[in-house]
Amino acid sequence: MSYREAARKLAALGCIEVARNGGGAHRKWASPSRILITVVPDHGGKDLKTGTLRAVVKQLGLNWAEFAKA
Repeated sequence: MSYREAARKLAALGCIEVARNGGGAHRKWASPSRILITVVPDHGGKDLKTGTLRAVVKQLGLNWAEFAKA
């Protein structure tokens, strides 16, 4: 799954992307409650590893099954 697909799913679950203050290949995302924040790599069109996505979902306090359905 690419970053763009993952970003769509995170947004559908209520997460928001935190504004960036510079360049780089990683973007910060906040959970719907805005208490939990994590970093998601953005390497263009390359697919993110499943383990990386699972870690992001877990760090944001989301359910993997809900993320997969979104």
